[in-house]
Amino acid sequence: MANRTPIIVLGIVVLGAGYWGGKTWLYSRDHVVTDNAQVDGPMMPAAAKLQAYATDVRVVDNQHVKAGDTLVVLDGRDLDAKIAQAKADLASALAMAGSGSHAGQLAAQIDVAKATAAGAQSAVVSAEAAFKKAGADLERIRGLAAKQIVAAQQLDAAQAAFDVARAALETAKRQQAATEAQVGASEAALTGADARVAAARAAVQTAEVQRSWTAITAPVAGVVSRRMIDPGVMVQPGQVLMMLVPDDFVWITANVKETRLGRITVGDTVEFTVDGYGAQKFMGTVQSLSPATGAKFALLPPDNATGNYTKVVQNVPVHIDVVRPIDPKFPLRRGMSVEVSIRTSR
Repeated sequence: MANRTPIIVLGIVVLGAGYWGGKTWLYSRDHVVTDNAQVDGPMMPAAAKLQAYATDVRVVDNQHVKAGDTLVVLDGRDLDAKIAQAKADLASALAMAGSGSHAGQLAAQIDVAKATAAGAQSAVVSAEAAFKKAGADLERIRGLAAKQIVAAQQLDAAQAAFDVARAALETAKRQQAATEAQVGASEAALTGADARVAAARAAVQTAEVQRSWTAITAPVAGVVSRRMIDPGVMVQPGQVLMMLVPDDFVWITANVKETRLGRITVGDTVEFTVDGYGAQKFMGTVQSLSPATGAKFALLPPDNATGNYTKVVQNVPVHIDVVRPIDPKFPLRRGMSVEVSIRTSR
């Protein structure tokens, strides 16, 4: 009996191995399993848009914030002065161009120029009448002088009056042209003043927008991480001050071997576990498959044309959406290691 013990133990081991192998083989027929996976998600930087000193930092690392909460306050006193200057320039431009409630200086100048032009037009009409009368008198005196009815002095006087009337008409026409040109110049100046008003309004808006940049706020609800700013530090445009990890927007990135990729389709059901939570199971769905292998996104992608070629099975990233809601006792933190089991439909 003692001699049979090793045989019985061996038989039990063989049966157990066969059962485990058969179960594994059957499971692998409709599942793709990988432990080369992790929790992924966006990491939003909080960055400065202008150069200024940080006057107040209102958060610390690992602090939860709501969307719109102020994270950092920058010194905006120089921008307040810039806004005041821009508003003063706008008031000056409005004084020249006017607004809907009152006429500006240039509008008044246009009215004066139009009134002067109207007076010049009347002067031209009067000069034309005088010129016509002087011409008629000259013709009549010439006829009488030809018949020696009037003296030569009267003819000379009529000719002089005609010449004076013609000169007066030419002068009146030149004055009319000058006043009309003044009206055109005043209207052009008003157009330029309207443009200066628009530019001044834009300057005010630009300064106010820049002033709003002094309060750096959280774009979404999340947790502050990697705070890299303290009060009194000079920040530069584009400088990252801290990172914000959103509460939501997490997914799983699973790297699947290319030899098994053909069995996966979008919409396949996924079950996964996280190393940090033991046997706790989570559910997901295949959302998309990467158009290239992970190696192609490397900083130095391999080049097989060098002649030093060794065939290596490549991994292709698979994007997996997490089925919600997630148990708050088991938060999915970015970078956590995951084991994925994809139930394939092929």
